[in-house]
Amino acid sequence: MTMSKSNDGNIPEKISASAWKTLAILSLIATMVMYAETMLIPAIPDLIKDFHISYGMSSWILTTYLIAGAIMTPITGKLSDIYGRKKVLLIIMAIYVLGVSLGGFVTNIYEMLLVRIIQGIGMSMFPIAFGIIRELFPRNKIAIGQGIITSMFATGAVIGLVSGGHLIQNYGWQSTFYSIIPISIALLVIIARFIHVKESHLHTDGKIGAGDNNSRNKIDIQGAITLTVSVSAFLMALTMVENGDDSNSFAMVGLVAIGIIYLILFAIIEKRSSSPLVSMKILANKTILPANIMIMIVGMSMFMVFQTIPVLVRSPSPLGFGEDPLMTSNVQLPFAIVLLIFGPTSGFIVSKLGSTKPIILGTIISAIGFVSLYTNHSSEFLVSANLAILSTGLSLTNVGAMNVIMLTSPRKDIGVSLGMSTLIRIIGASVGPAMAGMYMQTHKTTITGIIGTFPTAESYNLIFFTAALISCVSIGLAFALRRQLVKFPIPEN
Repeated sequence: MTMSKSNDGNIPEKISASAWKTLAILSLIATMVMYAETMLIPAIPDLIKDFHISYGMSSWILTTYLIAGAIMTPITGKLSDIYGRKKVLLIIMAIYVLGVSLGGFVTNIYEMLLVRIIQGIGMSMFPIAFGIIRELFPRNKIAIGQGIITSMFATGAVIGLVSGGHLIQNYGWQSTFYSIIPISIALLVIIARFIHVKESHLHTDGKIGAGDNNSRNKIDIQGAITLTVSVSAFLMALTMVENGDDSNSFAMVGLVAIGIIYLILFAIIEKRSSSPLVSMKILANKTILPANIMIMIVGMSMFMVFQTIPVLVRSPSPLGFGEDPLMTSNVQLPFAIVLLIFGPTSGFIVSKLGSTKPIILGTIISAIGFVSLYTNHSSEFLVSANLAILSTGLSLTNVGAMNVIMLTSPRKDIGVSLGMSTLIRIIGASVGPAMAGMYMQTHKTTITGIIGTFPTAESYNLIFFTAALISCVSIGLAFALRRQLVKFPIPEN
């Protein structure tokens, strides 16, 4: 059982065996999901060939997944606050199992997009996982739990990078889905059997605790619809920018306008709703807001790297390194390995030093990493070393910011708050590759004797310089957050 602090406060709280067991299961889920996603990305050229589709259409394989995940995360967070975290986690996990089970049997792009939507819904389970950690772990140990879960995403990425190319080359892209089916089914059974959560925010009849109005049990349908339209419009516009689709510039402007209009409508609806999908009060909290923006920058930075580095490594010399897919994986492995090692380490650091010092250090290290990438990316070794530096900073920033959000959010609204944070991270993850793709699309040239056009050195300089500037914004937010926490410390209860 978890030990409470003694009256003199000298005996630290301990993490129970049950909490560690639950953390291990949740970490396996994170590993499985990232493993599946990392393995599928190298298969996109095969999907283009097998489904006879364009590169523009193939981008929707990622976009539909992001849209579904972005929309469902706040909804799932709300549902977990109402009906209980384990119950909703089981339902979402079952949906994910269905998605990965169908993936290997699709025969055209439309079936694939439907499967990707189902898998995107499954991605919304992670706010629930972080909510469960808050329920089971002592307050001063929460950063350890969520840091370990975060590091397991990196574990999945490492496994996917190492094994993905082998499976696709020898057994076809379908094998990436087949390999996940038994794992996902086993995890569904394990969740049902071994995860036990005391739903302190619920009555035994499943209703919200005393003092809460029954209107809190309602799902904000109007908010969900306006949020869906807004996020979908923005992501479609970003996809067009990433593909350099200049012929559809009018459509791009129209989509952005639709996104803005529906975002405003969404804010109005949420402000007036008695049971909002996104609490504007929580979102505008002077402690939670900067933490969420830093989390968005982390997502943006990571996916900007994922978009840029493979192109740099695979492009022919002198514009790139002219390497093969295996070397592409090797160059990126230090980024994933440092995330794997530093995820749980940063959690322990946050639990010992608090959140603000690691956040400030993390944002500074991230900025140094991007500045170094800007000035030194002329060889595979330099790129790998700088990615390791960048990964260290992003790990500290992410774990510290998430810890602030989890400890600051009201317990009864933790699902909604973590859902919002995941949504914001996904938006950042969508913006990152779009920005990188835009620079690479608008700064291209040809090489004598080689068919095709390739990004110029200027495009990579612009990408890394932009990322460095954005990282400097994150440093400013970190210091602003520290000043806010000095004035209004995180409550103990």
